[in-house]
Amino acid sequence: MKKIYLICSLAIFIGIAAGISYFLIRDANTKIPGNVTLINQNGDQYTFGKDQTKLKLIEFIYTHCPDVCPTTTQKMAALKKDLEKSGVFGKDIEFITITIDPYRDTPEVLSNYMKGFGIENSKDWVFLTGDKQQNIKNEQKKIREIGEALQFQYKDPGNGQFVHTTFTYLIDENNKFVAKFPMGDGFNREEVKNKIMNKIN
Repeated sequence: MKKIYLICSLAIFIGIAAGISYFLIRDANTKIPGNVTLINQNGDQYTFGKDQTKLKLIEFIYTHCPDVCPTTTQKMAALKKDLEKSGVFGKDIEFITITIDPYRDTPEVLSNYMKGFGIENSKDWVFLTGDKQQNIKNEQKKIREIGEALQFQYKDPGNGQFVHTTFTYLIDENNKFVAKFPMGDGFNREEVKNKIMNKIN
């Protein structure tokens, strides 16, 4: 009986270890395609593979989100100030906010969203959406391509209130995954800052 218990325990342990290893390997191989181009809050094009000099902290939002999205943006705005004091924001790292609702979140809407959080309009924190001058469905596919590359899942159940994964993502200069952090109240500024500084140094 004891032998059967040990065998079962070992099998469970191996299964858990294999599962953890799978997710670690999957995340380590995650990379955003460098040829994806969206437009920013000023209507200018942003291509992910163009700048290979900085780390990127990425959040996914939609401006009608009632809770976790604005909380995360607010915490990232505070983190930005911390990184500015350390002299690395804009030099070694940039922030990227991507809307998952490009139909409603036009560049103008994103600009107003930024102003609501006191975020200055600069190239060091870009807010990305799809170009409505193009086929909006194709633009939505681009955003989903980025999301799926990072295992960020989302869907609109039909009422405009998206259900989505609650993580932000740190990627390196070559758009490869480095780490992920909880959104909302679980976003720990110190933890994220330390990870960024360790990666820079």
